[in-house]
Amino acid sequence: MPLDPQIKALLDKGAGLAPLHTLSVAQARARYEGRPRPPAPEVRAVAERIVQGPGGAMRLRIYSPRTAGPHPLLVFFHGSGFVVCSLDTHDGIARNLCHGAACVVVSVDYRLAPEARFPAASDDCLFATRWAAEHAAEFGADAARIILAGDSAGGNLAAVTALRVRDEGGPVLAGQLLIYPMTDHHNSGAPSLTENAQGYGLTRDAVIWFWDHYLGPSGDPAHPHAAPMRAPDLAGLPPALILTAEFDPLRDEAESYGQRLLAAAVPTRVVRCEAVNHGFLGWVGWVPKADAAMADACAWLGEHFAGG
Repeated sequence: MPLDPQIKALLDKGAGLAPLHTLSVAQARARYEGRPRPPAPEVRAVAERIVQGPGGAMRLRIYSPRTAGPHPLLVFFHGSGFVVCSLDTHDGIARNLCHGAACVVVSVDYRLAPEARFPAASDDCLFATRWAAEHAAEFGADAARIILAGDSAGGNLAAVTALRVRDEGGPVLAGQLLIYPMTDHHNSGAPSLTENAQGYGLTRDAVIWFWDHYLGPSGDPAHPHAAPMRAPDLAGLPPALILTAEFDPLRDEAESYGQRLLAAAVPTRVVRCEAVNHGFLGWVGWVPKADAAMADACAWLGEHFAGG
């Protein structure tokens, strides 16, 4: 299926820009912060908390839905390649999840590389998950119904946090929503890294650039807390929904992770969203295929919050 024409038109607006992997970290961050964003739904309240995490002060942004509580709790890790993006770049996705799934969303401002390399982001996300569970009642959430979610590198961090929660002692999770996640190092040889290497937004060169900043010269690409695909055992993890994009360098590694979860008897649904690219869920409100995928994700969240 060809690339969705609305997505192609959005990508064409960025034609001629210098490739991401040729930019400095500061330039790359400025580019992502400056991207236009579609309007997002209103929620009942948005509040910020500063907590003392593993690396010092850390921001959490808490979105509350308009429905009556207590609400289920979604802990959300924004995409970033571990290097760029912020609570602000992903405000729209957080609002759509809060509104569509009628849940409290705690969006986590974890540390970025290269200033804080692996495992800093993972440590922050584990801490934030436990903090959210312990303090859920303070913002009208139910600690017995927690799902982790993230897109791209945030999907990596959601998968890794689920592994660490399983291995390092709670809290109990009702699910994990992994949106076109990074699950393996760029040395994996996944065919989509070559098939979708350029022309669809995220490039293979950018994937390499992100991993190099995250791990640095001494990081271990086979560590399961960096690349959850390398975890020896996926049994006992919470149910998963994995959304992938047809024109995404990360497509195959995300789908392979889903197959490994299924092989480990983890209830898992893998959905390949056709004619779209990496990052497309940020265009809810502009691209109907993004609207449909968000509705699917929110329906899945509703089902698994109820089960939790």
